[in-house]
Amino acid sequence: MTRSIHILNATSLPANDLEYLSRSVEGVFGIAAQMTHSHLELEKAFDGSRRQFSSTALLSQIITRADSTPGKFIGLVDVDLFVPILTFVYGEAQFDGRAAVVSTYRLANQFYGVEADAVLLRRRLEKEIIHELGHTFGLYHCRQFECVMRSSTYVEEIDLKRHEFCPQCFDYLRRNLDSLLGV
Repeated sequence: MTRSIHILNATSLPANDLEYLSRSVEGVFGIAAQMTHSHLELEKAFDGSRRQFSSTALLSQIITRADSTPGKFIGLVDVDLFVPILTFVYGEAQFDGRAAVVSTYRLANQFYGVEADAVLLRRRLEKEIIHELGHTFGLYHCRQFECVMRSSTYVEEIDLKRHEFCPQCFDYLRRNLDSLLGV
């Protein structure tokens, strides 16, 4: 497996935010991260009865794209995501797999009727990208309060987390990376 993370951007985020996110992912995982613009077929994931987009359907599109290229893939979108058993999700990942998806939709202050804050949105997105990629490396939800792998039901919980792994999750990640790469 090639040591690379592919960030497929289908958002309206500015280039400087995308560069920041790419560098952050590289720093946390110690793996090269490549940001590319990507077109996902959002209409195929839209559920008219919920007026939301199926994160699982988008994840399937990303997995299909990943088939011929080594590495991990994460898609970034600006739409409201759901899975059937939950009202909404910030993202979804293929556990111990190759793909994930994260949305900015409910991470943005505007969704909650609060003034836009680009820096806060970028921080929240950074944490959710790292969280979902953690799942692709086999990490479960963590009980450590500030660990990026702690589950978040509310955006305020995301704000309280760090963008890094706790020592236990970091140790597991490093061991998992080595085994994936045959080190």
